Amino acid sequence: MASSLCLSPMLSAAQINEADPTTKDNCLNESLRCCKTLNQLKQLHCQITKKGLDQIPSTVTMLVNAGAGIGTSESLDYARKAFELFKEDVRGDNALFMLNSLIRGYSSAGHGGEAILLYVRMLVLGFMPNHYTFPFLLSGCTKIAAFCEGIQFHGSVIKMGLEEDVFVQNSLIHFYAECGHMDHARKMFEGMSERNVVSWTSLICGYARGNRPKEAACLFFEMVEAGIRPSSVTMVCVISACAKLQDLDMGDRVCAYIGEVGLKLNTVMVNALVDMYMKCGKTDAAKRLFDECVDRNLILYNTVLSNYARQGLAREALAILDEMLQQGPRPDRVTMLSAISASTQLVDLLFGKICHGYVIRNGLEGWDSIGNVIIDMYMKCGKPEMAYRVFDLMPNKTAVSWNSLMAGYFRNGDVESAWEVFNQIPEGDVVFWNTMISGLVQKSLFEEAIELFMVMQGEGVKADRVTMMGIASACGYLGAPELAKWVHTYTEKNEIPCDIRLSTALVDMFARCGDPQSAMQVFDKMTERDVFAWTAAIGAMAMEGNGKGATELFYQMLVQGVKPDVVVFVQVLTACSHGGLVEEGLHIFSLMKDHGISPKIEHYGCMVDLLGRAGLLREACDLIKSMPMEPNDVVWASLLAACRVHRNVEMATYAEERINELAPQRAGVHVLLSNIYASAGKWNDVARVRLNLREKGVRKLPGSSSIQVNGVIHEFTSGDESHPEMTHIALMLQEMSCRFSDAGHIPDLSNVLLDVDEQEKEYLLSRHSEKLAIAFGLIATDRSMPIRVAKNLRMCSDCHSFAKMASTIYDREIIVRDNNRFHFFRQGLCSCHDYW
Repeated sequence: MASSLCLSPMLSAAQINEADPTTKDNCLNESLRCCKTLNQLKQLHCQITKKGLDQIPSTVTMLVNAGAGIGTSESLDYARKAFELFKEDVRGDNALFMLNSLIRGYSSAGHGGEAILLYVRMLVLGFMPNHYTFPFLLSGCTKIAAFCEGIQFHGSVIKMGLEEDVFVQNSLIHFYAECGHMDHARKMFEGMSERNVVSWTSLICGYARGNRPKEAACLFFEMVEAGIRPSSVTMVCVISACAKLQDLDMGDRVCAYIGEVGLKLNTVMVNALVDMYMKCGKTDAAKRLFDECVDRNLILYNTVLSNYARQGLAREALAILDEMLQQGPRPDRVTMLSAISASTQLVDLLFGKICHGYVIRNGLEGWDSIGNVIIDMYMKCGKPEMAYRVFDLMPNKTAVSWNSLMAGYFRNGDVESAWEVFNQIPEGDVVFWNTMISGLVQKSLFEEAIELFMVMQGEGVKADRVTMMGIASACGYLGAPELAKWVHTYTEKNEIPCDIRLSTALVDMFARCGDPQSAMQVFDKMTERDVFAWTAAIGAMAMEGNGKGATELFYQMLVQGVKPDVVVFVQVLTACSHGGLVEEGLHIFSLMKDHGISPKIEHYGCMVDLLGRAGLLREACDLIKSMPMEPNDVVWASLLAACRVHRNVEMATYAEERINELAPQRAGVHVLLSNIYASAGKWNDVARVRLNLREKGVRKLPGSSSIQVNGVIHEFTSGDESHPEMTHIALMLQEMSCRFSDAGHIPDLSNVLLDVDEQEKEYLLSRHSEKLAIAFGLIATDRSMPIRVAKNLRMCSDCHSFAKMASTIYDREIIVRDNNRFHFFRQGLCSCHDYW
């Protein structure tokens, strides 16, 4: 029977018994090594016992070694019982070998705790560990992350004088690296008098897996220079590092080395190369390698499929899945995660349901990750009821499950259901609060988001950087400068890590709140800046009207090697437009192609605005006609606005005709055209346009302004005198009119777009909403406080000169945020330099 248990020819138990001692040991060892299951081992053990061979110490040693080598919990227990049974009969090296075998077996099976207990038993029995014991022990410690125990074993290694053993040293490097203590691993490596390929590979792999891929790649090239030939494991680790770096040039250098040293490509290396090329954007090369691989396994298929899904190439991902179903390996849960993600990207409900059916038929629905991605799929396909059914049936609802459901309801506009889910969550983890706050911000419920943050603080939940990013965004949209300062102070006091994303959010928050100085203070403190951070800073300069500062930041960004994107060009062109920097704007616009960016319609809109504001209306119109895409109503509206400023009625009429073709229901355009006619005194045309508006049922949006005093927001509408403090406001306006008149201020009556006498025009002009708000601000706020006004429409020229005069005569800083930009009035000057 024994012969039937082996994978290679072997002697029967009787033949083994008759052979000389050396041959006997060799044959028995071969038979035991061929045992792949516990049943096979038991059968052979039975035959050995019948022949009386179990009394031989070497036989027991080999039996224990074979049980440990099978590596199942049952075979390890069997081997341990054999050791305990015969330990009294076995002495010296054989006993130590058995204990080392057991430690190796338990460590390999992931039972590091049992391996450590066996080590303790070894010491109790009086056996001295050797240079084989510690590598097995350290492997066990690595698998269960027993860092403290591993350090103690390192101390034992030193005490026993084994610290110079290369096998032990390599094991220590691997242990420290896998536990994430790369400094310890590097120190161990540097202290080695002799290093082999395993030494280098252990450290390289540690850097690659520990999110320090650059160090991994550098160490690889040091290894090559030292004349050490890398193994396939080394190559897989360094290729993985290149993938993380997304450094194609370095990846190509590594690949060239594979060819130079003649390393044979195996499936694991091909998988690493495919992943690297796809992460570096060289999809064609990855697909070619994949197609040329003759023994494509499930891991390789999953690598290609997941990368396609990650890159948004959903159709290509589903084509790979189709190939798998027809001729490849059977899809597993990793495959289905990518497949369902691809169907979600395509918003393909039918295919998503097919994937869901496959998951159920193959018993994969028990995996949390699968359930979560199915919830996300149904939510994004507009089937929240199906998503909830999947969620309800999940046996283990994780934080991701609850968050996917909440985020899905927000995505489908069902804020009430999102609240219900939030209130059902069993534990108040910060992640759930973050999802809720972010969802409220996305739905423009900014005040509710801040109120929820206050509740969160009351319940003792500590905010993190994600929380503060959401709150900073809400604060920015509300334009609340005092709250913005509180948010920044809160972040610093609570020592919340201010990484590049949170810092960028704070810069943007201050910019939107009309505090560019604070925005730039945050930006200047940033040690690392990406294109989004630079965009936020340039936007802060643009909001203030500091075109020169914005362009300087843009050029500084280029000098520092940051690649610009489409958004940063929009911001810097907007800054040029607000600052009247025509030549600079034209130059920056021409730079787009140098950076591989084709101008979008938004960039052309900025250029039309730039040229139009500067009075270059013909050039602006020619640019519109030369656009490679069809201009939209927004582009024509920019030209129309410029025509109003420069009172070009003919071109305004032309622009209005184009807008009517594209967006006939756009009320603001008709109002703007009416104002242009009114400025030119063409009252018949004014009446015609306004009659047209009434026939369409469109009402002109009245001008309104708001100011916050002592936490209360006061709103004013042009011509409305219903405010409780209107008596005092009227008196203040009268005082201001007298003082302004004495200072030489003359009202610009062309801003009154009604056919009435001059006295009536002066009165109507004095009741513009921002003047009412500024007058109230002078009455109700302390002299040391700036007056902050938010206006829903663009400031007219008379209100602009009114604010400049007020800032001089009353020595107050006045900040007005209209629908286009911030105006900072100080000592009779405005930050826009009268160019808005």
